[in-house]
Amino acid sequence: MNTILLIPTGEGVGLTSACLGMIYALDCKGINAGFLKPFSQIADTTVDRTTTLYRHLFHRRSVEPITYERLTQLIALGETDELLEEAVALHRQIAVDHDVIIVEGLVPNGQDHFASEINAALAQALDAQVVLVSTADLADPRKTAEKVDAHLRQFGGAASPRTTGVLFMRTKGLPDGTAEIPVTLDPSLRLDQQIAEFSLELQRYNRFMGTDELPIIGLVPFSNILSVPRSLDIAAIVEGTWLHQGEAKQRRILHTSLIASNIESELHKFIAGELIISASQRTDTLLAASLASSNGTPLAGLVLTEQAPPSDNVLEFCQSAIKQGLPILHTSLDTLETAQRLNRFGNEIPIDDIERAEQVTRFVSSHIDNNWLDQHTQNNLHPRLSPSAFRYELVQKAIAAKKRIVLPEGDEPRTVQAAVICQTRGIAQCILLAKPESVAEVAKARGIQLPADLQIIDPDTIRDQYIEPMVELRRGKLDALQAKAQLQDTVVLGTMMLALDQVDGLVSGAIHTTANTVRPAFQLIKTAPNYSLVSSIFFMLLPDEVCVYGDCAINPDPNAEQLAEIAIQSADSAKAFGLDPRIAMISYSTGTSGTGADVEKVAEATKIAQQRRPDLLIDGPLQYDAASVESVGRQKAPDSQVAGRANVFIFPDLNTGNTTYKAVQRAANVVSVGPMLQGLNKPVNDLSRGALVDDIVFTIALTAIQAKQQD
Repeated sequence: MNTILLIPTGEGVGLTSACLGMIYALDCKGINAGFLKPFSQIADTTVDRTTTLYRHLFHRRSVEPITYERLTQLIALGETDELLEEAVALHRQIAVDHDVIIVEGLVPNGQDHFASEINAALAQALDAQVVLVSTADLADPRKTAEKVDAHLRQFGGAASPRTTGVLFMRTKGLPDGTAEIPVTLDPSLRLDQQIAEFSLELQRYNRFMGTDELPIIGLVPFSNILSVPRSLDIAAIVEGTWLHQGEAKQRRILHTSLIASNIESELHKFIAGELIISASQRTDTLLAASLASSNGTPLAGLVLTEQAPPSDNVLEFCQSAIKQGLPILHTSLDTLETAQRLNRFGNEIPIDDIERAEQVTRFVSSHIDNNWLDQHTQNNLHPRLSPSAFRYELVQKAIAAKKRIVLPEGDEPRTVQAAVICQTRGIAQCILLAKPESVAEVAKARGIQLPADLQIIDPDTIRDQYIEPMVELRRGKLDALQAKAQLQDTVVLGTMMLALDQVDGLVSGAIHTTANTVRPAFQLIKTAPNYSLVSSIFFMLLPDEVCVYGDCAINPDPNAEQLAEIAIQSADSAKAFGLDPRIAMISYSTGTSGTGADVEKVAEATKIAQQRRPDLLIDGPLQYDAASVESVGRQKAPDSQVAGRANVFIFPDLNTGNTTYKAVQRAANVVSVGPMLQGLNKPVNDLSRGALVDDIVFTIALTAIQAKQQD
C-alpha cells in the first residue's frame, strides 16, 4: 500500500485541486487511488468539500473526516496518540479497496497552531510519503524557496527520505498560453523547460530543491479560467433574488463590468462571459444586455442593483434574451457594495460544481511528473482500465491516428468549440461544413479563437461536384435533380465526402436526429464486406471499469444470426479501444434454466458466435447479474469463463438494450460514450442532441480511431 500525504505550506495554495489532480493522474494510469481527509478544519459541518468532490468525480467510497470539534478536543487534552489512532483507523477503511491513498493534510493558518506538528505526526503514523504543496512566483524564487524550506524542517529537511517532492500550484510569472485546459490528461502541457530553469534559481537558496532528493513534481500555472465561479454562485454573496435564473448554473463569470456612463461608451463590455452590474433604473443597460443575448453573445449575467427591480413591462421587452438563458439577478445593495463583494469572492470549488472540478483535475494532472508517479506508486498495484484511463487512451490513440473528420453541423456553437479543441490538441483534423462568416460570428460571440489550420468549407461552393457521383452511387434510385436536392442537407454532403475518401469519418447529431445522421450512411457508405448489418455500442464508464453495451440504438429485434454478428462486432470494437473482451449474451435466463423462443434465440446466437470466432470468450444465455457479479456468476454458471467477469454485454433486442443503458446511466450516474456505429465501410457516428462539448470531442476521437482501425 502506497500512501502519499499532501501537506500545504499555507492557505490558498490549491490543496483540493492538487489532491484531485494527483488522483486523476493515477486513475489515467489505471491505478485505483483512494482519498482520505483525516481531519476537518471547519466547525459545525458534516460535509467535507474535498471528500464530496472526490465522490462526485470518481464515484468511489470514502469516509468523512474527524470533526473539528473532536480534533481540537483531543489536542487540548493532550491525547494526540488517540487522535492519530482514529486517523489510522480511517486510513485502514480506505486501504481495503484501493492500491494508493492520497491524504490531505492540515492547512497551517492563524487559528490552528498545531497544524504543522500534527501533519508531521500523521506522516509517521501512516508511513506516508510527503509532498509539499505550495504556490510559486518565478519572479521571486527566494520567497518561494523559503516558504517550502520552513515546512521541510518538520520532516528533517530536504534530504529526508520522508519528503519526496514539491508540487507548485497557482504559479505566477509563466508565459501566456501555458494554462490551456485539456479534455483529458495531456502530458505535453507539462512545463519541463520552466521547471529546469526555476530549479536552478531555487537551488541558490536550497541546494536540494529540484534535484533527485527533492524533485519538483509539477509547476501548475495560475489559471483565470479555472478560478471563475458560475453565475449561480454569486446570488448569496450579494443577497440577490433571481428575476430569471436561466442558464446561471452553466455560465461562467470571466470578467465583471460596472455600467456607469452613457450606454454608447459601454457597449464594448457586452461580451461573452461578462457579468454586467448596473442600477435597476438603467433600462438602457437591460435592453443592451437583451440585444447582446439575442445576437448570440452569452453574457455571464446581469446584476441589477438598488431600489426596486425593473417593472414587468420592461422585462417583457427582454423575452428574447430570457429565452436565450440570460441570468438576471436583483439586489438591494448599491452598485459599489455589490462590486466590492464580488471582488472578495473566493475561488474555492463549490461541491456541486462538477464541471469546474473536472476541468481542474485534468489541468493539474497534466502538469504532474509521470515518472515520479511511477517511482512512488509501484508496489503491489493492480492496473485496470478506469474511465479516466479509457478517455486518456482514447485521445492518445486519436492523436496517433491523424485522421480528417467532417462535421456537417459546422456553425453549431458546441461543434465549433469541439472542433477548435480537436484541432488545437491534434486529436483530429476537423472540417466544418458551414459558411466561414457564420462560423466566425459564432466564434466571436463566444470568445473562441479559431486556429489558422481549421478548415471551414462553404457547402455552396462544393455541392455541385457531388451530384454526379451521388447519382452513380445510388444508380436507379435517384436522378440529378433529386441528388442536388438531397445535397442541400450538409449531413448528406459530408457523407458523400466520406464515400469519396476525401475525409476519414463523419460526426453529426448535435442538431440532427439519429435518422438524419445514419440514413445517408446506410445509403451511401453501406456495410463492410465481412458484415451484413450495422449495429451500435455504448462505452459505459463505470466507476472501476469500462464496459461495452450493444446493441442499444439500431436493430429493434435481431435474429440469432444477426445477434451473433453484433456480438462479434462489439468484441472487435472493444479490442480496438483497449479492452480484453469477455462477451456475455444477455437473457432473462442463465444456461438451460429457462425455455422459450427468446432464450433459444440467445442460445443459438451464442453457438453461432462461438463457431465463427473461437478466439473470443463468449458465453450465454446469461442473466445480467450472473454476467456482472462474480459471486452470482460462480453460483449460476460455475464453469463459465465469462460469468461474473463480463465486460461486453450483448442484449437480445433494442428494447432491452436501450432501456438498460439508460437505466444504468441515470440511476448510477454513469457517463456513457456513444452510440458508436459499427459494421459500416467507413465510420459515421451520431451525437445526442444534448451533447456537451466534451462529448463531441470524445466522439470525434472515437471516429478517428475507427478510421485507423479500418485502414
